[in-house]
Amino acid sequence: MTREELVTLLDESPVVAAVKDDPGLQRCLFSECRVAFILYGDICTVPAIISALKKTGKVVFVHIDLIDGLSAREVAVDFIAENTHADGIISTRPALIRHAREQGLFTVQRFFLLDSIALQNVQRQMESGSADLIEILPGVMPKIIRRLAGSSGKPLIAGGLISDKEDILQALGAGAIAISSTNEGVWFM
Repeated sequence: MTREELVTLLDESPVVAAVKDDPGLQRCLFSECRVAFILYGDICTVPAIISALKKTGKVVFVHIDLIDGLSAREVAVDFIAENTHADGIISTRPALIRHAREQGLFTVQRFFLLDSIALQNVQRQMESGSADLIEILPGVMPKIIRRLAGSSGKPLIAGGLISDKEDILQALGAGAIAISSTNEGVWFM
């Protein structure tokens, strides 16, 4: 799959299931979401979690910062690339994003927008151009989404606090290519 194909997939299926536990994994397996973000697990369980999702045809990203037993080092990326069938990683760490791209994985750089300093940091990081996609949290800020989508040149995913159809439509209408949510009800809208 190419980056353009991934963007097209997200455009066609803009709700990303962000899976945070085993019950969520079971629900995700039966959802129509075509992309899943894995936000839990450890080095012993994450290969099986990914495998279960891949068997249903989903594109799978692992939030590498949240997997128990993996450090914030490039070897963690190597582990995911060599020991799983993940399509990509999510991380807040630019060095891991760069290394994952070198390993042929898709990348999502996650940003928490807490204040204007964090917003400036997003803009600086986007200029480096290493991630395939960016994800901003919380995703219920249409004005900020519009601003970043217009200036970044990167496909943007809005995540966090998205709980209903109105949130989804506002984020997509503001320029996000997709939304991610741990709210299982959103996966089935």
